Amino acid sequence: MSRELTGIWLGRRRYAPTYRLQLELFEARKREEIGDVALFLEHDPVITLGRGAKAEHLLDGRDALAARGIDVEDTDRGGEITLHAPGQLVCYPIVSLAPDRCDVRRYVRDLSATMRELIAPYGVDAGDLPGLVGLWVDAARPASWPGAAEATRPAKIGAIGVRLSRWVSMHGFALNLSTDLSLFGSIVPCGVTRYGVCSLASLGGAPLSPAELAPIAWIQLASRLGRQAQTFLDASAEPLENVRAWASARRVQTRVA
Repeated sequence: MSRELTGIWLGRRRYAPTYRLQLELFEARKREEIGDVALFLEHDPVITLGRGAKAEHLLDGRDALAARGIDVEDTDRGGEITLHAPGQLVCYPIVSLAPDRCDVRRYVRDLSATMRELIAPYGVDAGDLPGLVGLWVDAARPASWPGAAEATRPAKIGAIGVRLSRWVSMHGFALNLSTDLSLFGSIVPCGVTRYGVCSLASLGGAPLSPAELAPIAWIQLASRLGRQAQTFLDASAEPLENVRAWASARRVQTRVA
């Protein structure tokens, strides 16, 4: 029997408190005090700077951004600078890849494939661009991803940034569903100047909310990681302290051959 991946929907939250929650669950998972958990949510507007972020890629001053209600947060994830905002499905898997999935590239591919499978039923095909992390579409022909060499107007629809320690993960992916794309004008997204960003809505897709797609994303991610999808909790109206308690109740399951 494979391990279970518990899914938790957090609703809409500011970044800083959920980052602290991630860190607490991350350390607890490394100590094997909890089982595998995936947090799903959408954020209030926030710009996050990964370990590779360059100061010049933040195009507006922090005071000006704060006046517009946009937080700026430094993080310990990999990657450059990105933006989270309402209308974006964010997923933070706190999972152990040991003993049989200790491969960072494979894990990143699993996150990318999860996003790709989520948008496929809505008429959008996506793929990878060599040397660039994330999920990409051809905005000129969103129904069919022709490959990097043939894409006319590549645009990023999903971002990935992770941190791994002792093969336990945190951070994850962010998929643009109906995000206000004008907010990305305050940054150079992921440090990439050559290509733009897009959303499912901007490509003519259905106006889906993160809450609608979160349970589906949980099932698909669990399948990708070889986990059972049995428990999905709605914590959107709960304080994060309760989420900590719920996660702590999900003990590590011993796998039986």
